[in-house]
Amino acid sequence: MSNSSRLTRLAAAAFGALAIGATAFSAPAAAAPLPLFPFFLPQIETTPPPVAAAPQEEERFELPARLRRQVVHYDTREAPGTVIIDTPNTYLYLVLGNGQAMRYGIGIGRDGFTWSGTQTITRKAEWPDWTPPPEMIARQPYLPRHMTGGPGNPLGARAMYLGGTIYRIHGTNAPETIGTRVSSGCLRLTNEDVIDLYSRVSVGTKVIVLPMTDRRADLGRTIR
Repeated sequence: MSNSSRLTRLAAAAFGALAIGATAFSAPAAAAPLPLFPFFLPQIETTPPPVAAAPQEEERFELPARLRRQVVHYDTREAPGTVIIDTPNTYLYLVLGNGQAMRYGIGIGRDGFTWSGTQTITRKAEWPDWTPPPEMIARQPYLPRHMTGGPGNPLGARAMYLGGTIYRIHGTNAPETIGTRVSSGCLRLTNEDVIDLYSRVSVGTKVIVLPMTDRRADLGRTIR
């Protein structure tokens, strides 16, 4: 074989190799590139993420047995429908007649803020607004000047206004204060109890508030 033929064959072989290489590198352009190290591929999560547990509801405050709403024996000469506030024992009685009354546990005025006398319910309100009177603002200047009614309002779910005084029978968003002496003279019930009482009394209902010094024994004996 002559030198010229050998050179021609070598050139043809080199050109063929280049063509094959070019084809090898250009053909996969449309396909996704293969990873160099497939054993390092990240694992695909097949297990669904855990579902977050629903938050538990706050435990409901439970009143002591003596402060829960209940029908009791109660001897009085007052007419059915009369409300009697037993200040020393922190009870409110709604006279039912026939020697019976509905008894509610209440919170009363703290030392120096209890009062006594006879009033009538002059107004009723559901989810009442609260406007602290000037006397209260003078003692507690940090109080809001007005608060719209709602679950966060200190007057709670219902209010019954007593005569022309600043005092009310109302609910509370702090049921743990029932049976204690914490208010500025108002009489508070749990929201559940004040809603019940509200449905049973009307404007014009007589309200008798016994003095703190009238420390008679608890007259209400439970019926149910």
